[in-house]
Amino acid sequence: MSSATSAGKTLPGDPPGGRRAIAVWSIGVAVYFVAVIFRTSLGVAGLDAADRFHVNASALSTFSILQLLVYAGMQIPVGLLVDRLGTKKVLGIGVVLFTAGQLGFAFSPSYGMALASRALLGCGDAMTFISVLRLGTRWFPARRGPMVAQLAGLVGMAGNLVSTLVLARLLHGIGWTAAFAGSALAGVVVFVLLLLFLKDHPEGHEPEPLPHQGAAYVRRQIATSWREPGTRLGLWVHFTTQFPAMVFLLLWGMPFLVEAQGLSRATAGGLLTLVVVSNMTVGLVYGQVIARHHAARLPLALGTVGATAFLWAATLAYPADHAPMWLLVVLCTVLGACGPASMIGFDFARPANPPERQGTASGITNMGGFVASMTTLFAVGVLLDATGDDYTVAFSSVFVLQAVGVSQILRLRKRAARRERERLVTSRVETVHVPV
Repeated sequence: MSSATSAGKTLPGDPPGGRRAIAVWSIGVAVYFVAVIFRTSLGVAGLDAADRFHVNASALSTFSILQLLVYAGMQIPVGLLVDRLGTKKVLGIGVVLFTAGQLGFAFSPSYGMALASRALLGCGDAMTFISVLRLGTRWFPARRGPMVAQLAGLVGMAGNLVSTLVLARLLHGIGWTAAFAGSALAGVVVFVLLLLFLKDHPEGHEPEPLPHQGAAYVRRQIATSWREPGTRLGLWVHFTTQFPAMVFLLLWGMPFLVEAQGLSRATAGGLLTLVVVSNMTVGLVYGQVIARHHAARLPLALGTVGATAFLWAATLAYPADHAPMWLLVVLCTVLGACGPASMIGFDFARPANPPERQGTASGITNMGGFVASMTTLFAVGVLLDATGDDYTVAFSSVFVLQAVGVSQILRLRKRAARRERERLVTSRVETVHVPV
């Protein structure tokens, strides 16, 4: 794999890339950017939501759990839809749904209505990232795959930064309804851009039409993708790496820093911003390293898991009422590596599957981190209520899921590597014997 991609050559049948590819891909990424703003908007409004709807920690966590439950449950259906319908149609449906969800959340008069709005938002959000990954594989050469994926993740984290810096200030400046309703206008803007300018693929690179085979097609796509060890390894890498930062940014970071660590909201917001900035910086580094050295994928992923576990343990076990600021800064910096590390999962699934299965395989992989995040969000909320807001006990649930994920990664790594080598040899042989 490494020699095939690091040589800087375009493989037979590869898309050309270039400025037009960047322009079209940027529209898809803009949709994902807005989706992430909406997804993470609750992270800066968690305490406000608890006051607005008069709910406890478990009920508050249900907002994010339901949103992620819908997101994770939609991944395989979305992957199938992208493989069947193409990127533009699926992204268009996604924009309509997540914009409607954000508007509904703005005007929700009750907890139940707010829950329904977050579920709708999660459904639309679920349609964005897989579509953007597919768009990248259709417009850029395969050797650009790791960097394109990391850049998409980086733009997503920029959306998180907007939530942290802009939406948080709007929320406390103009109020709940105006802040959330005003942000929904961004969904309208990207929808117009998508309709006018986005194309599924460059001219001359149209995929072969897939026959309509109903349930048989669906079963075959899922089964053949799942049988690939690289797909399953990608899922477990995504599962193990993504959730610590996702849980922190999506809901529990602000309450942990304010209530357990005694920080002001402004200082806590600064630390959340640090997670996002670290994510964007590390994403560029990881993308460059993996594009040049595919053997670095697993060491980077496992190294990130180990560093995250160590810093969480040091923070939770610190022998004082509050951890020192320098330790919280280091923790948030390391949490920033979780997002880029989760993108490595797609770098295992991508070479394990042919182009016609990329959407399905990416959907399976993308389920991992969101299932882990959903599980941890629920566990933290329940444990906080059960222990009287003991964050040390609640956040210890992170270590359980990390242990499960690492055990699966170690179990699958050799099988996936062997299968990837076999595919590379086959690809080289076929390339040598291309008729002229």
